[in-house]
Amino acid sequence: MNSPKTNVKHKVRPACESCGVRALCLPVSLDGKALSLMDGLIKTRAPLKKGEYLFRTGDKFKSLYAIQYGSMKSYGLTVDGKEQVTGFHLTGEVLGMDAIDEDEHHCNAVALEETEICELPFTALENLQSETPGLQHDLNRIMSREIRRDHHMLLMLGSTTVEQRIGRFLINLYERMQKRGAADNTLNLSMTRQDIGNYLGMAFETVSRQLAHMQDEGILEIKNRTIHILDIQRLEIIAG
Repeated sequence: MNSPKTNVKHKVRPACESCGVRALCLPVSLDGKALSLMDGLIKTRAPLKKGEYLFRTGDKFKSLYAIQYGSMKSYGLTVDGKEQVTGFHLTGEVLGMDAIDEDEHHCNAVALEETEICELPFTALENLQSETPGLQHDLNRIMSREIRRDHHMLLMLGSTTVEQRIGRFLINLYERMQKRGAADNTLNLSMTRQDIGNYLGMAFETVSRQLAHMQDEGILEIKNRTIHILDIQRLEIIAG
């Protein structure tokens, strides 16, 4: 597969200090001179269009990528060539950490909607650690967060009913969107029902039936890809 072309910087990126998602994607220890240094090393790519790839399996690892706005899907291929969704990534989240060990990416990352990325060259990030003692700790914290999310996913797929999986998926999205300042219980899904089913290990028809059932029960109100959670307590009970 061909690697995606590197986009050129096309507009002024908000300074890290004034960025609304800084606390989610950057180490919290950065301030003053260290924050200015970080601000200087970050590159901005032109917005990815829906369906455009950030990286593909086998691409050489050079950078970590923080989503400034938008959302992405990561996926791999099974031995028989079928797509297996491994994650959905929202504003403020970081991609590429799985490639640090072997210096190459082991999944594909594709935009689910128009998405803007801040690129953090990893070598420059490592060099900055000598000037910022707390940086390594905070990077470890970010990595731990990603590992914990993956662990939660494995537990969910291993020992839950389809209803619980849908419930946990929606609660997980709700909690992540709340951290991003969402003002209400509305989820605007950028992924398809088929993507959700692939991720949760079920047919997309099953996803649709479960969502319809929750709507009939007065737990959700659904219009296309917009889901309004009417009863968060009942949804939490379903999620277990």
